Amino acid sequence: MKRVLVLLCLVIVALLMTSCLPGDGRNSAERPAGFLWGVWHGWIAPVSLIVGLFRDNIRIYEVANSGWWYDLGFYSAVIAGFGSLSLIRKKEK
Repeated sequence: MKRVLVLLCLVIVALLMTSCLPGDGRNSAERPAGFLWGVWHGWIAPVSLIVGLFRDNIRIYEVANSGWWYDLGFYSAVIAGFGSLSLIRKKEK
């Protein structure tokens, strides 16, 4: 029962993460992606990369964005997400 619950949770999380991928048509020139979308897209960049291999319209980076603010959010999330991996690794003494 525990395995089924964990699998169900993983499927739900995967569906939620892929529902807001860059290039999904949610953003346009009239409604560009802003800072918070940049943060979200930075966090899910690895998922976007994998899904983008199978779907042509999905990208890692949203093209219809607000410019500098989107970039700041995106790169902050990428650096914070991947840079923090070094903090949880065991250090040899």
